[in-house]
Amino acid sequence: MIGRWGKAALAAAAALLPGCAAVVPPATAPVPRVEVPPPAAPVAPVALQPIRWTGRAIQGGLVSGVAPAGTQSLALNGKAVPVAPDGRFIIGFDRDAGPAATLIATVGDGRTTRVAFSVAPRAWDISRLPTLPKVPVPQPEFAARRPGELAQIVAARAMRTDAAGWAQLFRWPTTGRISTLFGSQRIYANGEAGSYHSGIDIARATGTPVQAPADGVVILAAAAPFTLEGNLLMIDHGMGLNSAFLHLSRINVSVGEHVSQGQVIGQVGATGRATGPHLHWSLQWQGAKLDPLLAAGPMPGD
Repeated sequence: MIGRWGKAALAAAAALLPGCAAVVPPATAPVPRVEVPPPAAPVAPVALQPIRWTGRAIQGGLVSGVAPAGTQSLALNGKAVPVAPDGRFIIGFDRDAGPAATLIATVGDGRTTRVAFSVAPRAWDISRLPTLPKVPVPQPEFAARRPGELAQIVAARAMRTDAAGWAQLFRWPTTGRISTLFGSQRIYANGEAGSYHSGIDIARATGTPVQAPADGVVILAAAAPFTLEGNLLMIDHGMGLNSAFLHLSRINVSVGEHVSQGQVIGQVGATGRATGPHLHWSLQWQGAKLDPLLAAGPMPGD
């Protein structure tokens, strides 16, 4: 009779016999624990800043402002507006600007913000001369010379420089009696309109110093008097803004020269088509004709 312990010994011996394999349960490897992060909360887009601006939205007026951070493009009525690295910009409204204008800033992710301007109209100084026919400019010499003169003016205004005078408060290039306002116009016999006055005339004696109204770079200094403008000097103030000074008796600077606000750049004269000595100062932004009176403020002494 085999007891309990004998049976256990026989089973152990049988496991060691040839052809008999011991059954060993497989080892179970530990399962690594994977941490699954919770789903990320949706990130709200950064609020788009508004376009900030100061000035008057008025015919012939100049406005300055700051575009939102991240602005990739700025456009006024679809026309590109230059923007400085710090976001500053200027825009101008032509003498004949319509009643509304839209400025749109586009940031990097495609979002846009805008300003809808209501452009204030102005009452221009209109002289009606129903019995006086419009007198044409003498044709032979004018017709021969004018295309070349206009080409020089167009090429000058197309130049882009590093001038930064656009950011300054403009000063009067000379002071005195304003003899003709910006935007004034004559209507002759049969309702024929003359060209409106694109600048402002200041009556001063020949030889009176003319100073730069703001920093800039000379983009045109006439080598000989133009048929209409006489001795013409043009200065770029940057960002599409430029000044023109007409009828000078002398030009003191040359093309490419940097000038500083207050620097004497020429002298008053009566060259070109002028009835007497005076300074005609005109101001343009990207082709829009602006009123210097709005840029420089009231004439000192007025």
